[in-house]
Amino acid sequence: MPCDLLMQVRRALMQAGFILVTEDAEAEVIGLSVIEVPTGVLVRWTVSDAFTALANDQGEACGDTIQEAVRAAVSALLLQEGHTVTRPLHHADLLLLTS
Repeated sequence: MPCDLLMQVRRALMQAGFILVTEDAEAEVIGLSVIEVPTGVLVRWTVSDAFTALANDQGEACGDTIQEAVRAAVSALLLQEGHTVTRPLHHADLLLLTS
């Protein structure tokens, strides 16, 4: 059964209009996902190969800028909801919320 924090974060993101994907251990999932980790929950945004190619064509900074915009939007929403948000160690992950 998912933890309360996981359910709260998923609910907040969906109510704000974000479409969430479910994690599949056997395949890389493209999109925004929220997963339970030992320290809380992790919000991850996995981009498609097409997005990566487009960002590379526009210059690497373009992809980083878009990821930062997504990170800022998700972070602001979750902070407004009263959650503690930190930046995770892995670059591909957006946010870490501690329980």
